[in-house]
Amino acid sequence: MYDKLTEGNVPEIWAGVDIGKTHHHCVVINTQGERLLSRRVQNDETELLELIADVLAISNEVLWAVDLNHGGAALLIGLLVSHGQPVAYLTGLAVHRASGTYRGEGKTDAKDAFVIADQARVRRDVGLLRPGDEIAVDLRTLTTRRRDTVFDRTRQINRLRAQLLEIFPALERALELTNQGPVLLLTGYQTPAAIRRAGASRIETWLKNRKVRGAATLAKTAVEAAQAQQTALPGEKLAAAMVVRLAKGVMALDEEIAELDALIEDRFREHPHAEVIRSLPGMGTKLGAEFIATTGGDMDAFGSADRLAGFAGLAPQPRDSGRVSGNLRRPRRYHRGLLRSMYLSAMVSLRCCPASKAFYDRKRGEGKGHKQAVLALARRRLNVLWAMIRDGECYQGSPPVTAAA
Repeated sequence: MYDKLTEGNVPEIWAGVDIGKTHHHCVVINTQGERLLSRRVQNDETELLELIADVLAISNEVLWAVDLNHGGAALLIGLLVSHGQPVAYLTGLAVHRASGTYRGEGKTDAKDAFVIADQARVRRDVGLLRPGDEIAVDLRTLTTRRRDTVFDRTRQINRLRAQLLEIFPALERALELTNQGPVLLLTGYQTPAAIRRAGASRIETWLKNRKVRGAATLAKTAVEAAQAQQTALPGEKLAAAMVVRLAKGVMALDEEIAELDALIEDRFREHPHAEVIRSLPGMGTKLGAEFIATTGGDMDAFGSADRLAGFAGLAPQPRDSGRVSGNLRRPRRYHRGLLRSMYLSAMVSLRCCPASKAFYDRKRGEGKGHKQAVLALARRRLNVLWAMIRDGECYQGSPPVTAAA
């Protein structure tokens, strides 16, 4: 999370750190931009503690600046936070663009660290990193892993379809492989001949023993596909073995996603704002967990709903030039995870929240397209959610308006 620099806290020196996987480079400058220290350090606790001590020996009034706020920077940021040091964050894109305004075309870690420190010195819009609480950090880890696992499952299903298409296109066309039943079927039956030999009755029994819903319909679909293809294609035996391997991989990923969902729900319910967030129509456990993971659940870090909307990419920024005015565009820097969670929750709310549906219909009546109307609804809901968390109050729908007697 981020916090604005306070007016009375003016640093005497600035320490810019170019983050690397195994090594970092730190450059310390004073108010005149003169280099006081330049050192390459290993991403190791002992060396980082020595660096912090050496920088503090120069001055206790120091502002640290980094170009990465996760991954290889985690240990350094954790040590700085434990020592009560303020840490500013500049995006890698901002550092890259700024480096073009400095003398010389060469690129080194030392130059990048100097640019980071100097940008932190001259800019007044740099935000300070604020570490999230333990629950927010855990939810960030869990939701990130779940998203990666879902992506892996999609890739695995695509590979499964491609492999099945080479030997049994009729079955690939008939099965919905995003469901667990058809995937389980492929672990036992992969070729037209094997399905014809088994028959619909035996396949149905095999599926029912494994608690597959709609076993009769699925067995009938498989047999009809097998009757439509009487030819055995070259390489069928090995390809069938690969189909089994891929299908089992999809099932393993389904089990991991289910386990992650349970962990996310348990951890999310421990957060103090969980009930408030869940009370907003359309904001379930998964989307609520993503909201806490991206924001930390602390609205004081943003100060206002407008800043939170800007962080989510829901506050349009002007792009005027010359005679062109009133040209609004989404900002280039925003958190796509937060935008995704608010957009999806707005979509869900259209089915379960009359107030959201009425707002959406009004925007469509004003001539906005579906996506524009949903984004406008997401912005409005974000304002409501920010106020709910600020006041610690659950959502209460507007009471129905009764006609006067």
